[in-house]
Amino acid sequence: MPEGRKPLISGNWKMNHTHLEAIAVVQKLAYTLGPADYDRAEVSVHPAFTALRSVQTLLDADEVPIALGAQNVYFEDSGAFTGEVSPVMLAKLNVRYVIVGHSERRHQFGEGDELINKKLLAVLKHKMRPILCVGETLDQREAGVTEELVLSQLEAGLSGVAAEALVEVVVAYEPVWAIGTGRNASPEDAQAVCKCVRGWLAQHYGAGAEAVRVQYGGSVTPDNVAELMAQPDIDGALVGGASLDAERFAQIARLGS
Repeated sequence: MPEGRKPLISGNWKMNHTHLEAIAVVQKLAYTLGPADYDRAEVSVHPAFTALRSVQTLLDADEVPIALGAQNVYFEDSGAFTGEVSPVMLAKLNVRYVIVGHSERRHQFGEGDELINKKLLAVLKHKMRPILCVGETLDQREAGVTEELVLSQLEAGLSGVAAEALVEVVVAYEPVWAIGTGRNASPEDAQAVCKCVRGWLAQHYGAGAEAVRVQYGGSVTPDNVAELMAQPDIDGALVGGASLDAERFAQIARLGS
């Protein structure tokens, strides 16, 4: 990958870890990773909303160079939206990255491209960095529409994003059929889609596309991350289950840089 694209290894904890468990994992992660690891790769953790403040306090107090991330956000700054969390609230917690459009949000909670785009724009508005997830189901892959679908999600998600803001966006390609299943896209398959994503970005945004980081997500483990990261258009990993354990996640951060 080009020298300017520092790998981003993100741990999406989903609905796991209480705030006490989250503190313990981050403490162990901070103890395990060293300055050389952070030089090679940027690391972010995305706890549940209930643990964000606890993890933020720990990271800030101990000056741990791990970025705080959120798993979701609502697009309004405030209002009568019971159960939602606004970008203003996240920004005040020093959240740096926010996942938008994760396949579980799309498929389990019915989030469409228009809503995902509103969330992405809200994240940018409040000076945080969205991780825009795109990816296909097994049926869609077998139907041969992977690239068409991924580019459709990409175009819709980035609607209204100015060229100068593109560098703040991370794109995560996550084949839905590989998430939490133990199945994994081959490095060549993952590279093909990530290259397609970068090609679309170059076509619509010009040279700025070279600075955009494209992650791969889908059953990433210490066993496969190095091979995935060796691909020229894969600049990081969005890690699910393997990020819940500090030692395994630290291994991924090291091998993926």
